[in-house]
Amino acid sequence: MQITNNQILNMMPPQFGLFGLLFAFMNRLQAAGDSFYEEITCKQWFLLACMNLYSKEAPTANELAETMGCSRQNVKEILNALVKKEILVLKQDDNDKRKQRIYLTQKQKRLEKKYQNKEMDFLKLLYEGISDDEIKNVFQIISRMEKNLTGATGGLTGVAGIQAKDASEAEKNMAQMISHSYDISDKKYIEPILAELK
Repeated sequence: MQITNNQILNMMPPQFGLFGLLFAFMNRLQAAGDSFYEEITCKQWFLLACMNLYSKEAPTANELAETMGCSRQNVKEILNALVKKEILVLKQDDNDKRKQRIYLTQKQKRLEKKYQNKEMDFLKLLYEGISDDEIKNVFQIISRMEKNLTGATGGLTGVAGIQAKDASEAEKNMAQMISHSYDISDKKYIEPILAELK
């Protein structure tokens, strides 16, 4: 028996329900993205989408990792796959020979053109019944959650731009918050779940 999102919200505190929903949504979104494109995966598409944010200067792997919110190693794996497919090229920086900058190829531009209308149709379907104001609110909320997460993890992605002492304070706050989390053995949370599964 499938449990609906509204049932999940009634079974547990909303913070836990939203946390789980974000994971489930990302899994579904990635699966949809992987089946959407013939030539690339959803993660590869996301890297290409982030590339479009760099209009003044081609990015480095480190800069892309920060924008994407993932490790440099992860970005390098995605980059290598896209370079093999001739969708991206890496070139040495003119001013700093230690750096490599990432450039889009003509093949990527053809790919972008091929899926442009299909992507717009997908977004229309995804946001159906949701107003621009609601989208902006969700964007702002997730941005704040991302800033909190970055602070709690010591500024790993650099989004929050906080100092080390602030990061350790944020880690203490998070540990305190976790220690005050609800007890999973508490019957008021468990009984509704068991009742739904019968």
